[in-house]
Amino acid sequence: MAKPDRLARLDAQREDLETEYRETLIAAIEKTAAGSLGLFDRTTDRRVRAAIAPTIDALTEMGSDIDSMRERLMLEPFALHRDFFAARGPASASAVGEQKEARLWLDRLKAQASAT
Repeated sequence: MAKPDRLARLDAQREDLETEYRETLIAAIEKTAAGSLGLFDRTTDRRVRAAIAPTIDALTEMGSDIDSMRERLMLEPFALHRDFFAARGPASASAVGEQKEARLWLDRLKAQASAT
């Protein structure tokens, strides 16, 4: 098989995986906006962290796979993955809560989807 065909197939796989990543992230953000905590890792509660761990692990694995594909295709790293994980972690006392942050993320993702 010719290299262009392999690259085209890899690019199609990347697009599919990015769609799956976005759908998984949106589902998790919607749960957070509805009151489930832990997605943005602002709590030290082990039960909350354990409950969200499968979603975080799935997003981490997909993001890593996407970045590997993008590297092979000579594309920029996956910005959504980078931005989401940069938003996780401890926040200042004046930062918005997880529910409000989730709503802001949903608005942002909807705006991006309508722009494309």
